Amino acid sequence: MSNRHTLTEQIVQAFRDHGTATAIGVLITSLLALAAAIVRKAFTNEAMLQRLERELEAQRERHDERRDDDRAADADRLERIERDIGEIRKMLFEAFRKSSD
Repeated sequence: MSNRHTLTEQIVQAFRDHGTATAIGVLITSLLALAAAIVRKAFTNEAMLQRLERELEAQRERHDERRDDDRAADADRLERIERDIGEIRKMLFEAFRKSSD
């Protein structure tokens, strides 16, 4: 069988065995343990949030760098397309001019 007792059972048993002062001591100790658990959980959650924020910022930076690289590649591609269109236009103009002579 389990040796675990509820807080109420511990307080009642301490009151029966040792009186009011011990029962109050058990109650205070239990409340302090509960407060410590809550504070530890809060700090753990805060640390986790900070870590997630750092990871999110790193992910955003990687995404921005990738987007900048994609924009640079698109600009280069657009420049080549415009240059090719200009060369084709010149060739067509020359061909048209030669055919009219």
